[in-house]
Amino acid sequence: MADLDAVLEQLKKERERAVGRLRQLEKVIAELSKATAISLRSSGSGKRTKNRLSAAARERIAAAQRARWAKVRAQSREAS
Repeated sequence: MADLDAVLEQLKKERERAVGRLRQLEKVIAELSKATAISLRSSGSGKRTKNRLSAAARERIAAAQRARWAKVRAQSREAS
């Protein structure tokens, strides 16, 4: 009977350790859930804002593109 008592005590101790581990896991899960909720809220509705160029920047880009096309056209005329 003494063996059964010792086994029972060991099982109770193991149960207490398991309960402690479960509490730790629950704390970690709760913290991760909070972090996930915060990151979802901080990202907003998922819409990206548009990066808008100034009129001057658009004109510089357009002028550079016109220059590139002019160069291509000039090379094609020389080849013909």
